[in-house]
Amino acid sequence: MSRRSTIGRYNVAVSRLVRVALVGEIPVGRGKSVEIDGEPIAVFNAGNGQYQALSGSCPHEGGPLANGALLGDSVVCPWHGFDFDVRTGACDVAPDLSVSVYPVRVTGLDILVELP
Repeated sequence: MSRRSTIGRYNVAVSRLVRVALVGEIPVGRGKSVEIDGEPIAVFNAGNGQYQALSGSCPHEGGPLANGALLGDSVVCPWHGFDFDVRTGACDVAPDLSVSVYPVRVTGLDILVELP
């Protein structure tokens, strides 16, 4: 569901930040599954204070991406090996499949995902 706001005479989408974890909660190279408004989101610790967030379900057959291996800039679905670029959401195995990616920021000890 998209939230919209009118600013002056402009109609713009309003994003929101959602706290999904604390720094140190997700080990480097691992993922965590969170559910926001009924949607699964996979959050990965890429190391060096960098985190990535993407849709939590593989579009191939619904595998839990947060349980997959983070290999460089790709997460590999644990069910059938489909891999997704955590920066773009593109699938290397099946180019017609992709997942949504979400900006992540760290504020203090909070890991925040920006959702539309």
